[in-house]
Amino acid sequence: MELKGYQRSYLAKLAHDLKPVVFLGKAGATPAVLKEIEDALEREELIKIRFVANKEDKRYICRKITETLGAYEVSVIGNVAILYRQASEPDNRHITIPSR
Repeated sequence: MELKGYQRSYLAKLAHDLKPVVFLGKAGATPAVLKEIEDALEREELIKIRFVANKEDKRYICRKITETLGAYEVSVIGNVAILYRQASEPDNRHITIPSR
């Protein structure tokens, strides 16, 4: 499933007040960072990532993260990326994406 524009907009609105949960530095998307992102996605479903270094490669890094973790890139604005992935456990799901 690919996110449609209105779904991305909805998720971006939900993420507006969120604080970044992961900060990506010089080392980039290391296995430890990927594990932290995966845990955060499972727990929260919608997260923000802040790029502290490698800012020029942020879109490439974000694409690799989403491919590796099976997540969706909601948006990349400035040095912050918003990612979404539905929790695998039904009890942890708290975001319902609208469908027209």
